[in-house]
Amino acid sequence: MSPSAGVTRSTLRQQIADALRDEVLAGRLPPGREFTVKQIAEQYGVSATPVREALFDLSAQGLLASDQHRGFQVREFTVADYRAMAEARALVVEGLFRDPAERVAVRPEGLASIRRRAAEAVRAAKGGDLDVLIGYDLRFWRELGQFVLNPYIADFLTRLRVQAWVFAVHRLRRDGMDENVLWFGHEELVEAIARGDREQVHAEMRSYYGHALAWADRLEAREAEGNVEGGVDGPPGPGSAIPPESPGHCA
Repeated sequence: MSPSAGVTRSTLRQQIADALRDEVLAGRLPPGREFTVKQIAEQYGVSATPVREALFDLSAQGLLASDQHRGFQVREFTVADYRAMAEARALVVEGLFRDPAERVAVRPEGLASIRRRAAEAVRAAKGGDLDVLIGYDLRFWRELGQFVLNPYIADFLTRLRVQAWVFAVHRLRRDGMDENVLWFGHEELVEAIARGDREQVHAEMRSYYGHALAWADRLEAREAEGNVEGGVDGPPGPGSAIPPESPGHCA
């Protein structure tokens, strides 16, 4: 294989993976949806090799489940999965901010872009535009993750954030969403980080993760009552201030 052919295949592999991830996040490939390498290759008009590689990449990221005989399936995350995602993110971020001098390096030149992402995410949340909200929310957290000095931790947090949206998106699209339950704290969190105000950073993150766990509690209660899982009680992770009875998790 020539070098240019290798680059082309690698680029195509990434493009297919990105396109399929966008389809999942948009809810057009719902949880449980099954498909084969051949079907995706025909859909995009490409050979099977980059498609197979892209699907295995998404499987490694936890978005797809693979079966030797049935092909691939969009993963169905449970409430327990979602709770574990929130708790894992909270524990990791809490560890990062215990000693930011060693684990987090805030670069002032990077804050302008993050502030724009924050403003757009808040605007989308208040406008109830789920597509725009998901896009800006993921970019917001991805750019914040660039301050983390350990790239493996940054990548882990990004993957969990994507998985949390996969868990939530079809519920919100099916049942609609109420702007009163969406988190508007992106800008406050950025400014707290910019000031080096660790107490306020912790307060914003407690709200963020506390809401996720409170939403998981409500979903579990509905399941216990035999109701259909889902609803409009909350977004995929962040939320409003933690109710007094909700468990607060410092991040």
